[in-house]
Amino acid sequence: MLKSNVAWSTDKDSYNAGKATAKKAANDLVQTKVAFLYTSVDNDVKKVLEGVRDELGTAPVIGCTSSAGIIVPDGFISSDNGFVGMLAIGDPDTVVGVAGSKKQKTARETGREVAKEAIKKAGVDFAPVYFYMVASPGEEEDYLKGIQDVIGRVPFFGGSAADNTVEGKWSIFADDKVFSDGVAVAFFYTNKKMANVYTGAYHESENVGIITKIKGKRTLVEIDGVPALKKYATWTGKKIKDLEGGNLLVQTITAPLGVKDRLGDLVAIRHPMQGNPDYSMNIGNNLAENTAVIQMKSSVDELISSTGDTMKELNKEMDGDIGAYLLVHCGGRRLGIGDRIDEVAKLLKKEAKGVPFITIFTFGEYGSKEHGLNTCGGLMLSFTAFSK
Repeated sequence: MLKSNVAWSTDKDSYNAGKATAKKAANDLVQTKVAFLYTSVDNDVKKVLEGVRDELGTAPVIGCTSSAGIIVPDGFISSDNGFVGMLAIGDPDTVVGVAGSKKQKTARETGREVAKEAIKKAGVDFAPVYFYMVASPGEEEDYLKGIQDVIGRVPFFGGSAADNTVEGKWSIFADDKVFSDGVAVAFFYTNKKMANVYTGAYHESENVGIITKIKGKRTLVEIDGVPALKKYATWTGKKIKDLEGGNLLVQTITAPLGVKDRLGDLVAIRHPMQGNPDYSMNIGNNLAENTAVIQMKSSVDELISSTGDTMKELNKEMDGDIGAYLLVHCGGRRLGIGDRIDEVAKLLKKEAKGVPFITIFTFGEYGSKEHGLNTCGGLMLSFTAFSK
């Protein structure tokens, strides 16, 4: 039977915070098969990992820095000293192979090598039944392609490393490694069920256009032949001056863009991040010309309530005893929710019904919908449950 524990610490000594968190998380687990570790960028993350490793030994460890806090059954955890949180899972019927690497040559090549190493770490020679991924913001889709080059289309979940202010101070953890630019994976080999609900939980507006020009993979230049920022301002009634620079990131939390998957079952949210002088927009995920983009909408009330609704949907999909939850919540959504984040914590605790859970705040979220492809998005929820 799968058993899990969640633990956390705000001890100002990062080594002690890591060691104490790991000790509590591993309590009563016959063998820790994987430990999901999340910290603040305000911690000395190398010291945190040192404390964790001294307590857990060779148990696989994977995770990243989380934006501004985490949520556990005790509530929203954050402090001036930083924070450390962990979800540890033990299960005699599960093997987990963890591997990670800073970027080598290209993101896709790095993904391939990490996937091969994770298989080797698990002591097998075949693909996992599902996997967790954490990457640095910027090339998530390419890391994913590299991984899938090796294992094919296997369901996945996870999110991108984050900091508090989009400065690039984030870190990724993979066993004894710490790096800021790269990817890590946890490959699961088990007969236990996993379910993932991946959603933006936004509504479609009537504002729809065709992407007619992009630059690179993530700069939206034109919609319907019109400079993207001007088109967005027309759609939303916002002033151009309020969308310039980093203002765009905040202004679009309740009114982002979305693109539908090939089946129309999933709207992957595309978060506008930066308004440029030429009226183009830097976007948080990859785009493609000659595809439709939709202006989405939500309220802060709905951002909050959607967390409880998504948990309800996840519980319905599992339809059985749940042993643990790993809940990936966009850091941008958290920013939009602001001081009301305790309302989210209460909803999640209510729907978890006593099952251990940890919620992290990321700068990119990953998942899939029914028979669709694995997808990376922003401003989304990727809620995952593991069966006992």
